[in-house]
Amino acid sequence: MAEAFQSPRGFHDILADDSRRFRRVSATIRRILESHGFEEIVLPVVEFADLFQRSIGENTDIVQKEMFIFKDRKGRILALRPEGTAGAVRAYIQHRLWTQRPYHRLFYEGPMFRYERPQAGRYRQFHQIGAEVFGSESPAADAELILMTEKILKELSISAEIQINSIGCRKCRPLYRKALLEFLEGVSSNLCRDCIERKEKNPLRVLDCKVDSCQEAVANAPATVDFLCDECKDHYKILREYLRESKVKFVENPRLVRGLDYYTRTVFEAISKKQETAVIAGGRYDYLVEELGGPPTPALGFAVGVERLMAELGKEGDQRHLYLVIPLGDALAYALRIAESLRKRGEAVEISLRRGGLKKQLEFADRIGASYAVMVGEDELRGGYYTLKDLKTGEQKRIEFGSSEDEG
Repeated sequence: MAEAFQSPRGFHDILADDSRRFRRVSATIRRILESHGFEEIVLPVVEFADLFQRSIGENTDIVQKEMFIFKDRKGRILALRPEGTAGAVRAYIQHRLWTQRPYHRLFYEGPMFRYERPQAGRYRQFHQIGAEVFGSESPAADAELILMTEKILKELSISAEIQINSIGCRKCRPLYRKALLEFLEGVSSNLCRDCIERKEKNPLRVLDCKVDSCQEAVANAPATVDFLCDECKDHYKILREYLRESKVKFVENPRLVRGLDYYTRTVFEAISKKQETAVIAGGRYDYLVEELGGPPTPALGFAVGVERLMAELGKEGDQRHLYLVIPLGDALAYALRIAESLRKRGEAVEISLRRGGLKKQLEFADRIGASYAVMVGEDELRGGYYTLKDLKTGEQKRIEFGSSEDEG
């Protein structure tokens, strides 16, 4: 017997039970985004690798260690997308979307790819839903994204803490960088090897390191908010006022910086209390459009980790309200008509293709997680009805085919 194929490590199948949770998460987020005026954009999963090197930052772990990079037949270097913002910005510039209207609200959904060690909630192929706003510098836009974050958490009944911070702009960031470098020099002996390199190239990323010794070393590092220029201070102040007026619960985290180079001013994360990791995260990137060849354009966005939200839901609520129609004897044609009438009502209906008596058919219905069994035999055919059994309560009743009860 030939050896069976398996999926590559970190690339997982989402089977039927999990796919229902996947679609529930996706449908909930899409509905909230569309209710706020966001429009979908479908982005390619492959881009030129230098798009991510320029946008995410050459010194980030994603670019240095985690990208899937390959050459095409002409020797051009391509990459499977590790995140969605860079592709959305590329599309915004390529199609000159700023010529169509003053600002755009876009969202996208699909797989992302990062070569990292697979573990619980972390895969090499994973799925994100991202939202981006181009053309608004108002802190109201920041507040709206954080408000939507809270809505997503509430509608999916996920317990998480929303953390916010401001990391400044081109004007005030250099002052903070200098102060942080001086601090890190004093604690460098306690930093991991990666952070010793980060310290020279992008010291803010040391604050984002998850190694325990590094977190302890930077516990007393200077806070970004203490070095903000007047404009960034005002922006952050107004953002907090808007959030309070909107009754959004949040916590200020002066160590929150996010791991990508393009962020400016507002950054935020929703930290799951169950997984103790970010399930939704984002912020501003006011210079990225310009840096990638477009006009100066303030912008911001967030990304939602679909698998991470799925893990929060557990198995509760996964069972479908499935009707299993069980043909008995010579009533198959009649059973097909009944099945179709139930589908027209909007129900999920499956016709049993198994052979065997009623007892075995009901055991099969239980195995596939059906909610109702619809029994259709020769007596039902002659009498013009079907027998409906609630498989949870055991209640059973006759329903006249074509009656008001049958039509729902």
